[in-house]
Amino acid sequence: MTAALADYLHGEPVAFVLLVAALAGFAVVGVRLGVIDWRTHRLPDRIVLPSYPAAVLLLGAAAATAGDWRRIAGMLGGGAILLVAFAALHLLHPPGLGLGDVKLAGLLGLYLGFAGWDGLWWGPFLAVVLGGAWSVLLLAARRATLSTSVAFGPFLIAGAALGLAVLP
Repeated sequence: MTAALADYLHGEPVAFVLLVAALAGFAVVGVRLGVIDWRTHRLPDRIVLPSYPAAVLLLGAAAATAGDWRRIAGMLGGGAILLVAFAALHLLHPPGLGLGDVKLAGLLGLYLGFAGWDGLWWGPFLAVVLGGAWSVLLLAARRATLSTSVAFGPFLIAGAALGLAVLP
């Protein structure tokens, strides 16, 4: 995402502002959802669902303003791919992955797909690594057992954020 920001900053200042607004929205919604999920193991639809059109409009407007049409296809494809992939995981093991995580994955897929196809792998991969590391730490500290439920939303958000930060 850093390359898109740099390109837009130097060549398309309106697109740059729109992209910064989209990323600011990602940060605000991400922090809010991460805290809520950490505390309650819930990802409220009243926050997740309105974030979809906001992300599509801001990211889409940024790409369209810059004439960067491949990013629009990437954004829409990324959202669909992660939504379907996480829905399949939910169907395979409903107690392991909630519907809130599925909806959040679709939203994060919009951002990761906008950044590039690599993000669709890196975001979820980093989420699993971070969530797994946290779970191992909890087990080692005897603060959890193998049957303890751990909120995955904060790790999905952190994985996507890291993926966006390191992707070009």
